[in-house]
Amino acid sequence: MELEDQWWKGQLAADIYQALRYKELKLPSYKGQSPQLNLRRYFADLIAIVSNHFRLCPAARHLGVYLLDLFMDRYDVTVQQLHMVSLSCLLLASKFEEREDRVPKLETLNSLGCMSSMNLVLTKQGLLHMELLLLESFQWNLYLPTAAHFIEYYLSIAVHEGDLHDGWPMTCLEKTKLYMAKYADYFLEVSLQDHMFLCFAPSLVSAACVVTSRLVLHLSPTWPPRLQHLTSYTWENLVPCAEKLLIAHDGDVKEANKQKCQQPGQQQQQGQAVYHGSGQTATVTQYLHRHSLQYPQQAPPQPALAPNHRPASYLSLQAPNGNAQAVGASQDPKSSIPNRAYQVSMHYTCAAPCFDR
Repeated sequence: MELEDQWWKGQLAADIYQALRYKELKLPSYKGQSPQLNLRRYFADLIAIVSNHFRLCPAARHLGVYLLDLFMDRYDVTVQQLHMVSLSCLLLASKFEEREDRVPKLETLNSLGCMSSMNLVLTKQGLLHMELLLLESFQWNLYLPTAAHFIEYYLSIAVHEGDLHDGWPMTCLEKTKLYMAKYADYFLEVSLQDHMFLCFAPSLVSAACVVTSRLVLHLSPTWPPRLQHLTSYTWENLVPCAEKLLIAHDGDVKEANKQKCQQPGQQQQQGQAVYHGSGQTATVTQYLHRHSLQYPQQAPPQPALAPNHRPASYLSLQAPNGNAQAVGASQDPKSSIPNRAYQVSMHYTCAAPCFDR
C-alpha cells in the first residue's frame, strides 16, 4: 500500500494524468442524435454485464461504452447489428486496455447465456469485419480518455487523515478509503447509464464521482483544497454533474426502501435510510442540500434527470470485517428493479454507513 501511494505521488503518474487531460480536449464531439438513442441504455448494460462476467477493468468497460456512443451517434444501425457493434466495441476496448490473456475469446463469448437469448452467434469473420469498420470510423484512434481513466489518480488523495466524518475525526482511515473506493466505483457506473454525462469532460465526471462519494459518506470539507488543486475543478464546476449523480443515488435508495417496505414485518418507512452503527435516520434527499463548512454558498437547485434515466440496482457493500452494512435488505437484481434489462454492478449498497466513532 505504501509503495502504491508513492507511485501515485510520483512524477510519472502526474505526467500520465497531464497527458490524459490534454487528450480529453481533443475528444470527438458527441451530439446525441442517434435514431436508436432510446436503446442506448440497453446496450450499455449489455457491455457492462459482459465486462463484469470476464472481470475486465473499468477502463475497458467505459471505453467500450464510449466507442458505442460515438458509433451510434454517427450511424443508423439496426437493432440486430447493434448487438454485434456493442460486443465488438467491448472487444476493441479490452484489446486496448487489458493484457492479451484477458481479452474475451470468441468461443467463450458464444457460450454466454445472453447470446442465445439474443439469437446471436459471433463468427471470426464477422467480428474482424466489424472491428475494422469501427477502427476506420475512429480513424484507428482508441486513445480516448474516459472517467474511469482518472478515478484512481483522484482516489489517491480523496481521503486524508485530516478529514472529518460527521464533524468528528475518523477512527479508521483505511476503512474510510475502502468505502470511498466502493462509492466512487458505483457513481462511475451511474455515469455510464445516461448519455447526458457525455456533455461533461471525463475528468470532471470522475471528480464529480469523488465529491458525491464524500457527500454520501458525510466527509468534510466536501471539496478540500487538495482535490481542487489536483483536479483544477472548483465546487461550482462540479455542481451540475454531481447533482445528476446524487439524484440517481436518491432514486436508488428510495427504490431499495420501497422493496424493504414490501417485506412483511418491516417497520422502516419508505423514503428513509437507516445508517447502521450510529442510529441516525435521515432522508437521502438531504444529501442534495448538504454543504461543507468550507463552501457556504447557496445550495444548488435540484434538476430533473433525462427522461430515459432508470436507477441502477444496488446490492451489498461488504465492510472490511465481512459484515454487509446496507439500507434495507440486499436486493435481488431481477426483482428489485423491474425495468432494468441488465444489472450493471454487484458490489454496492443503497446508502452510506456511518463509521463508529
